Amino acid sequence: MAARTSTEQQVSHSVPRSGMATAGSTAAQQRSRDARIAGVLLSLAGAAILMGFITAEALYPGVYTTHANTVSHLGASEPPNSVVLQPSAAIFDLTMLVTGAMILAGAWFAYRALRRKAVLVPTALLGVGTLGVGVFPLTHPTPHTLFALTAFVAGGIAVVVSSRLTTAPFRYLWMVLGSVALAATALGLFFLEWAPVAELGEGGIERWIVYPIVLWLVAFGSYLMSTPATRSPHDGSRSV
Repeated sequence: MAARTSTEQQVSHSVPRSGMATAGSTAAQQRSRDARIAGVLLSLAGAAILMGFITAEALYPGVYTTHANTVSHLGASEPPNSVVLQPSAAIFDLTMLVTGAMILAGAWFAYRALRRKAVLVPTALLGVGTLGVGVFPLTHPTPHTLFALTAFVAGGIAVVVSSRLTTAPFRYLWMVLGSVALAATALGLFFLEWAPVAELGEGGIERWIVYPIVLWLVAFGSYLMSTPATRSPHDGSRSV
């Protein structure tokens, strides 16, 4: 009788442990699945932004230079005499709408995988800003400017914050990219007439903001897609 009781106790203790192990494995696989989905969305968004800009610039029917023209000029010029030139305007607006939605969705899946609001919030704001730029081209200058600034600032912050989730060399690369984007934003806002910035032009300094963020979208997305199913994407990293 004593032997039977001991055996039953051992079995009763082993079942919960097995169940816990299975639950942990399922949770890890779900995190990995969410990370891969987030990675695909963010990487595709970054690539689509880059290719959308290149296509809209190549097909622009007027005079367009990266020195004098911002990327938003692909959608329209400023009032009061706004000029909308096709097909560049449609390509630009559609690119912003689609990629903004992809970044928003990617931010949500990244949060499900990482459980870090510090990553979710700025990345989601980057998506909102991108989406808003597509909804409100420069024919609506006030909302367009607000959404563009939201994308620039939130994007730079998202790049810097994400560097804390990874190890070298990603950590250092993303800190540099984020710092460059934020510094270029400040220079473009407050020091546009300063000689080095003036040499780049309004279009040039804006690209120093945009392209580091676009490069990060592809790089961070690739990092998330490569996360093993056996561990959380932020295992071993500092808390954020």
